Amino acid sequence: MAKRIRNPLAGGGRLLKLTGMTTSIATRVATHQVKSWFQDDALRETNREALMRHIGKEVAATLGEMKGAVMKVGQIASQMQDILPKEISEQLAVLQNASAPMPFHVIRRQLETHLGGKLADHFSEFSETPFAAASIGQVHDAVTRDGESVVVKVQYPAVRRSIDSDMRHLKRILKLGSLLKVNEAALDAVFQEIRSRLDEELDYHQEARNLNRLRDFHREHPWLVIPRVHESLSGEAVLTLSREDGVPLHQVNDENGFDQPLRNQLGERLFDALAAEIFQLGTVHCDPHPGNFAFRRDGSIVMYDFGAVKHLSGEDIELFGEVINAATRGDWQRLDAGLIELGARRPDSHPPPGFYDRWVPLILSGFSSEPVNFTDARVHLDMVETVRKTPLSALLTFQPSSRTLLVERVVSGHYWTMKALGVRSAFLPRLQSSMAATKAG
Repeated sequence: MAKRIRNPLAGGGRLLKLTGMTTSIATRVATHQVKSWFQDDALRETNREALMRHIGKEVAATLGEMKGAVMKVGQIASQMQDILPKEISEQLAVLQNASAPMPFHVIRRQLETHLGGKLADHFSEFSETPFAAASIGQVHDAVTRDGESVVVKVQYPAVRRSIDSDMRHLKRILKLGSLLKVNEAALDAVFQEIRSRLDEELDYHQEARNLNRLRDFHREHPWLVIPRVHESLSGEAVLTLSREDGVPLHQVNDENGFDQPLRNQLGERLFDALAAEIFQLGTVHCDPHPGNFAFRRDGSIVMYDFGAVKHLSGEDIELFGEVINAATRGDWQRLDAGLIELGARRPDSHPPPGFYDRWVPLILSGFSSEPVNFTDARVHLDMVETVRKTPLSALLTFQPSSRTLLVERVVSGHYWTMKALGVRSAFLPRLQSSMAATKAG
């Protein structure tokens, strides 16, 4: 008899792995702190960087073996360069890659539990091999009893039960030895924001509502394709959607029929859709992973995965607009006040003179009135270089904000989408137009 693979979300082995990782890291941090008492500054810094790299590797290796919330939070953490030492965030980047699928007997049991009856009662065909696997679920091709091709998203069992334990262990690791560049209250707020989004992402009924809401919002944009929900084949942990095919981002190039004007159009349409969602619908599609978008040669864009969707308050939408307008007109006083209101700037400290003069043009360089060639864009490199030249005391006047965290994730994620598409366009007028539509509404 073939040996069955254990569910990585079940049993005490999961807790032992997380506890063992935490204990190992705590021991290393304590040893480093004792040794640092007897070292000069140069050696202390060299050893600190080595420690960070080791912690990053250990966390990435452990989380990479696991499913569920801890891996999902690890993926998000890999993008938090403003919280984590770069040596750790660089190691966690490996978690962004596709994860190994769950064995099909686990998936079959999950489907039959949530849909009722046998799998054959609901589908005439069902591929046992998923075409995508992630931290909290995987996706399979199938055909309904009526003969329609669909995709079926199945959540791994026991994910919801593991959330609190997973997040508690990961937060404990991030707090060890004062490794973070943020105070505890700000970190707690960020984790609470992630926790709230995970709760929604794990509720496929909620994702179905998100899909229907955004399909309705974009009904006048036929170039934006959002899958249709099969309500009778969906539930809290199973979501069946119409199959909507497209070309993946890495294949959108001249050789596959996407010339420069078409790629520009696709980039502009994606930008317009996301800006409209933020400033007019008050909604953020929070997962900019390239696998959540596909492109067609008729200029259409397919959007997938609406589990991670954040709803913005009217106050936050207004504040975002004020901060953007202050930044574009060089009103540093209003910009600073807006960042404090959003919780992104500490009110008990002040950035040094000239800080905004250096940073704002850099951040806005992708939002220009003149076309930007994103193929050659080096905003990411310039920011790394500017961070290197900026005193730590200046950087510590800022902190991650639970109100801006996911919006920042979307913006930074789609910077890479525009680079991959090789877009050449001017986005500032499009951004201003979307914000003006908010006021008109």
